[in-house]
Amino acid sequence: MTFRAIGLGLLLGLGMAVAQADEAAPAAPAEIREQLDGYLFAAARAGDIEVLETFVEAGYDLDRADAKGYTALILAAYHGHRDAVRLLLDAGADPCHADQRGNTALLGAIFKGEVRIARALMAADCAPDHRNKAGQTPAMYAALFQRTEILHDLRARGADLDAVDDAGNSVESIARWAAGEP
Repeated sequence: MTFRAIGLGLLLGLGMAVAQADEAAPAAPAEIREQLDGYLFAAARAGDIEVLETFVEAGYDLDRADAKGYTALILAAYHGHRDAVRLLLDAGADPCHADQRGNTALLGAIFKGEVRIARALMAADCAPDHRNKAGQTPAMYAALFQRTEILHDLRARGADLDAVDDAGNSVESIARWAAGEP
């Protein structure tokens, strides 16, 4: 364990103790929580397994979200950190959590072309036809970004390939457009 992880462990312990015991200083727990959230999100972006493990071991809420609604799992998936995604999923992070735009970690993984991460997220107990705030589904993202492997996997998992988004686009019309067809 590195000095950084030990320091983070101490800070986590302090934050938990202050949050539980010190109701007289309500600003202190919020400030500490905000600092801890920053460390959690930075570790997820960087795929820092050691720091993420410290959060898991401390029982920290892994589903905390930043101002945009991003959780550690969304950030790890988007940034392509497969081991971090696996750690967070195994520790109970919510794979179905959506950010402020309604996008989940799966949609981020599809966007970035992270096939193995997308497959790990598809194995989670989330609806295969989750819609973001534009009415787009994972299958629509797979079609748009020409992730045919993922589209086949979604089809096998029962995704509705006939769904239409808020703009009237279907998986098929998006795939044609993405391929440059009229």
